[in-house]
Amino acid sequence: MKAIQIHEAGGPDVLRYDEVPVPGIGPGEVLVQVRAVGINPPDWYLREGMKVLPAEMRPTLEFPLTPGTDMSGVVRAVAPDVRGFAVGDEVFGMLRFPGFDGRTYAEYVAAPAADLARKPAGIDHVQAAGAPMAVLTAWQYLVDLGHDVPSPFTGRVHRPVPITPGMTVLVNGAAGGVGHFAVQLAKWKGAYVIAVASGRHEQFLRSIGADEFIDYTATRAADVVSDVDLVIDTVGGPDSSRFLTVLKRGGTMLPVFFAEYDPEETARLGITVSTIQVRSHGPQLAEIGRLFGEGALRTGVDSTYRLSEAGMAHARAAQGHIQGKIVLKVEP
Repeated sequence: MKAIQIHEAGGPDVLRYDEVPVPGIGPGEVLVQVRAVGINPPDWYLREGMKVLPAEMRPTLEFPLTPGTDMSGVVRAVAPDVRGFAVGDEVFGMLRFPGFDGRTYAEYVAAPAADLARKPAGIDHVQAAGAPMAVLTAWQYLVDLGHDVPSPFTGRVHRPVPITPGMTVLVNGAAGGVGHFAVQLAKWKGAYVIAVASGRHEQFLRSIGADEFIDYTATRAADVVSDVDLVIDTVGGPDSSRFLTVLKRGGTMLPVFFAEYDPEETARLGITVSTIQVRSHGPQLAEIGRLFGEGALRTGVDSTYRLSEAGMAHARAAQGHIQGKIVLKVEP
């Protein structure tokens, strides 16, 4: 079969379209013929040699590596101990995360059955493949964590804040992968949703449920917003603390990417800061799949590329300002 392999860390040009053996399956696994692959930040962190982490925290990488966690496809073989899936089932999932052994940038993948759910009938493989990591991140932050594993960033177990009608939720970086699902889930729960992104995304974000839109290139959210119950910041970075002032006392800040907050400042403002490490969870995806089926959720697709064009897809990701997800199509 064909698969994308990384033989050395580097830029998008190190992604090679190689011939490799079709994987075998072990206990608890199914063989999936991949039809589409969702691209996520951990994919390019891996490609770059995990430079995003401090040197002392970087894992030892053994090349060649096949990147990827998210995929949608068709079951072609099932281990004897697997129940609930059969040959011919259309499935989607995020495989073996946290970790870098998903190996979804390929024509076939051995997938843990526990990480899979049936693909919703109303969406295609591209839309399904774009969802898992991003939608599970938003779901585990906002709806149900689904486990009791402490966050590696704080050492504490995250407890989602119940979102009820009348609450105000602000999503920064609202047009991106996690952001556009956070907008939709908060709206599904009945919140008043404020979306922060660049102006070109306004129509898209209003179409998926944003009640209010702020173009950050023209207006600082902190200048026009206050008394927000919950902020989910998908951008992070050193400037994330500027959103603390939009929260009411007792509010919650949820940073998705690396961000630092002064504990004395958050205590003075009465704000809780909480983070998670998203984890694979097939049953949650099955529940989320019902929302796709009902039309309460949809995947925004920024662009698609062939599997052999993975380097081009990573180059597109590096440009930023993504609307939804970038997806690789794998032709049968």
